[in-house]
Amino acid sequence: MRRRLLTAFALACALPLAAQAQVYPNKPVRVVVPQPPGGGFDTVGRLMADRLGRQTGQPFVVDNRTGSGTLVGTDFAAKAPADGYTLLVGSVSNLALNPGLYANLPYDSMRDFEPVGLLVSYSYTLVARKDLPQQNLRDVLAYAKANPGKLTYASAGVGSGQHVLAAALWHMAGVDVAHIPYRGAQPAYQDLLGGRVDLFFDLSPTARVQVDAGKAKALAVSGAARNPMHPEVPTVQESGADLQLESWFGLFAPAKTPPEVLQRLRAEFAKMAALPEVQEALVKGGGKPLALVGDDARTVVRRDVDTWPRIVKTLAIRAE
Repeated sequence: MRRRLLTAFALACALPLAAQAQVYPNKPVRVVVPQPPGGGFDTVGRLMADRLGRQTGQPFVVDNRTGSGTLVGTDFAAKAPADGYTLLVGSVSNLALNPGLYANLPYDSMRDFEPVGLLVSYSYTLVARKDLPQQNLRDVLAYAKANPGKLTYASAGVGSGQHVLAAALWHMAGVDVAHIPYRGAQPAYQDLLGGRVDLFFDLSPTARVQVDAGKAKALAVSGAARNPMHPEVPTVQESGADLQLESWFGLFAPAKTPPEVLQRLRAEFAKMAALPEVQEALVKGGGKPLALVGDDARTVVRRDVDTWPRIVKTLAIRAE
């Protein structure tokens, strides 16, 4: 009996790594969402978890691990065992902006994570209170240049994507627009719609609701191309400022995750991202499907990790 057990153990140890990877996943996989339910992180995370769970036959369970913006959940994922059973929903916010916002960030975006894939990107839309006299970004910049500090802009908090993008725009355009930070997007919209603040740079899908309802007007979008939701609205670059940003979202694994596990994850991610119903859901939600896997995803992440922390530091923005 003992000899048979030893033989079985030796055979198991001798299995090629690729063969062992075929059994992954053989238990539930945690998908860390570093923000509360309901936002962009959560929406994309739940879509990915649902589809990957169906494909692999194992639950991919969303874990909304919040605190200090996106810091707590992202750091938790960075320090999790690198076995493929704890994954992270990553975005520009936690991987490209945080390195500029925190003096002692406890994780390194490029060293501590391996991209599985990027699923979608969203532009931002600069919206204004509906009775603002200026009708486009060019007019806003001209007025701000002639009237420093007279216009105000909201954000969802110091260091948020809405804050950083807007501050970068005003800095590059050489204008002074007063910042009014709020605790989240909802109170910012309350004051924008109430006419108590002039401008707000928010993710396009969220901004679209207010624009389509006639409660606010769209002045510009931050992407490289116009947004199909509002094709008549020019880009920031078309409006005379050399700035663009789209907030991508995707799935990341801790560094040193076994290559064979990453290969399986990336294959399942590519399969999921190519599903017509997934792409349709992303487009309906105002996003641009990406389906970038492995090195292609890493190139995009590296570009923004190299670019945005420098901009944030130039703006002297620090997370609160």
